[in-house]
Amino acid sequence: MVSLVCTLNDHRDDVNWCAFSATLLATCSGDKTLRIYNTRDFSELPFSPLTGHGYSVHCCCFSTCGQFLASCSTDATIVVWSMVSGEIEAVLEHPGRSPVRICALSPDSAHMVSGASDGSLALWDFPSKQLRRTGAVNDTTMVACSFSPCSQVFVTGSTYGDLRLWDLNLNQLHAEKNAHDLGVSCCTFAPDILSGGPVVQFRLASCGQDSLLKIWAVIKFSYGAYKMQLLHTLTGQSAPVLSCSYSSDGQLLVSGSVDKTVTVYDAKNAVLLYTLSQHERYVTACSFSPTSPIIATGSMDKTVNIWKVEDGCSGHGGKLLNGKTSAGRSKLLVSDWSEEDVSLWLVEERLEGLVDTFRANNIDGTELLCLTKETLASELHIESMGLRSKVLRKVEELKNESVCSGIPDEFLCPITRELMREPVIAADGYSYEKEAIESWINTKNRSSPMTNLPLLTTLLTPNHTLKMAIGRWKTSH
Repeated sequence: MVSLVCTLNDHRDDVNWCAFSATLLATCSGDKTLRIYNTRDFSELPFSPLTGHGYSVHCCCFSTCGQFLASCSTDATIVVWSMVSGEIEAVLEHPGRSPVRICALSPDSAHMVSGASDGSLALWDFPSKQLRRTGAVNDTTMVACSFSPCSQVFVTGSTYGDLRLWDLNLNQLHAEKNAHDLGVSCCTFAPDILSGGPVVQFRLASCGQDSLLKIWAVIKFSYGAYKMQLLHTLTGQSAPVLSCSYSSDGQLLVSGSVDKTVTVYDAKNAVLLYTLSQHERYVTACSFSPTSPIIATGSMDKTVNIWKVEDGCSGHGGKLLNGKTSAGRSKLLVSDWSEEDVSLWLVEERLEGLVDTFRANNIDGTELLCLTKETLASELHIESMGLRSKVLRKVEELKNESVCSGIPDEFLCPITRELMREPVIAADGYSYEKEAIESWINTKNRSSPMTNLPLLTTLLTPNHTLKMAIGRWKTSH
């Protein structure tokens, strides 16, 4: 079930895009501004709105650690903002000074692509904010872009209707002509990498003016060639589909349409799950939170709706209470929960009758995980055997949950699934705990843990930005 949590009414013109980091929601609009909200309660940050663009802001995207936000505009610039202060870090002028319609950051935050109305592309080195390469597709407007989860390739979509796959040298690896009749409007990679035998596969969703949402397999062969294969065509909306987004686990796919609806699909089985119709005009933007079962949708009605996926099949926890997120608690490891956190958890699990008993016995997260049938009976004096069994079953569910339900996924080493202390970037573009990737390289014949492809070099680069972000997260939690 999907339910409406709240509606944000702060923009004065069409909402063009929305994007999540682990803790923030950014929205941008035809009113030339961006607005930033805290995802704990969707209150607006003190430095919001962000003003700096001269015309409509078309798109925005966060760096992986959430420290920076990039936005692009009809004014032909890409602005990089600090999410610590709200100040402008850099203003990048797109080559040719054409209106910039799309910008996208790679998952490793090493590169950024911007696409413009004249069909031009610019590839930027994001840490230095320097232009690296330019390219173009003639006689079209670039309106969509998404990086693969390995950060090594990206797909663009245009009003001509084609999807094109590029490498970081702006070499065109594949062109899927007429992917959408009348034009592509959005495209997005799923977060997972599928590998088996000599090939590596990604999933890509695209939508367009033909009222269709399509799911593709992007296949890389061992000899370096790529191809795209259409897997599913989804027809749940009756008018052009303007936006689409995968959930952080790749299980769900959401889209927004000119027919004013938001649709949520089971992405694996291509099954329509929900149709949401609370917007009054075209739905132009949609995004899944990476850390909570939350969807944001933006519209030409000037509003942003926040939705909760109540069955929890998306994201990593983040339950809601009384219309506000308990994400501040859900990002903590259970062992770090306070007594108040335990009380909130009891209420959510419909065990509110035990709140006073747990508080009287000072049960925090550590104590919660240590509960046994004996302690529940002899120390907490819970006489009902059924109630004791239910408590223990719920505690066991907590123990079995992935550790990433407590920590933003980008802070976890892909090998150990533990919070990184010394993150380093390997040749595959992913960040790992230094000791873990060194051990992997020494024992796995220099293959990538994420792609199974050979690492071109064993050189490891310290990821100072990620280390600082992890430090700030630990301090705030």
